[in-house]
Amino acid sequence: MKWIALFLSFLGPVALFAGIGHFLIWKVLPRGVRITFQRELGSFFYSPIAYVCVVVFTVLASVLSFTLGGFIEAGDASLTRTFFNFHPWLFAFVAPAIGMRLWSEEHRQGTIELLSTMPIAVWHVILGKYLAASVVIWVALFCTFPALLTMEILGDPDWGPMFTGYLSSFLLATACLAVTSAVSAFTRSQVVAFLVSVLLCVLMLFVGLPPVAEFAGGIIPFGDSMMTALGFWNHFAEMNKGLVLGADLVYFISITAFCLFTTAVVLRARRA
Repeated sequence: MKWIALFLSFLGPVALFAGIGHFLIWKVLPRGVRITFQRELGSFFYSPIAYVCVVVFTVLASVLSFTLGGFIEAGDASLTRTFFNFHPWLFAFVAPAIGMRLWSEEHRQGTIELLSTMPIAVWHVILGKYLAASVVIWVALFCTFPALLTMEILGDPDWGPMFTGYLSSFLLATACLAVTSAVSAFTRSQVVAFLVSVLLCVLMLFVGLPPVAEFAGGIIPFGDSMMTALGFWNHFAEMNKGLVLGADLVYFISITAFCLFTTAVVLRARRA
């Protein structure tokens, strides 16, 4: 019965977020966003890319947690150390794989020019595509539940940070997705969009690592603080501890908003 209670406790927040998302998309956001979202979400799940990304993320997140995470050896069920800490590095590759086709495919097929003739604002299309790709991220995170169930059976994890761990993973992944959207707007090649996006996402993770921040602090004044503030890692790690700070939420939302704004600027410039 314990695993049933665990499943229900996990399903509650998932259902809540799904309900909020459904309400916002179908009741609050403009019609242009809804139309684009529905079309793009269908295209994701009618092609193999969404399924491949979800399976790859789910399998690697689970395998890494029980191997490199040292869960079995340490007898430790800490979600922070053995599970969530691998998510940023996985999403630095998975999010670009999901988002590389957002605009590159439109450029390749020549349908990007249709934006100027469609009775839909550019930002409606951008937001609709971005939200559809974010659903794939959400599904990937949802599919990791069996790993958490295994941790509950084998150990006694602290479920307090579970909610913030998933929230931090989702925010970081969607920030990587926004970076990919901006990069994809520049090129018609999905391969180029993927490689450049991975490079940028890994760089944003790398500059925020404590050793890198300390090294920067030894070279220039306030270098450590600057690196910590700019990089993904510290903001993710703070939320992963169970601390939902306004500064970290603002950081991820700002990165996402800036990249989506950049996407809009690039698309407007290319169609002008």
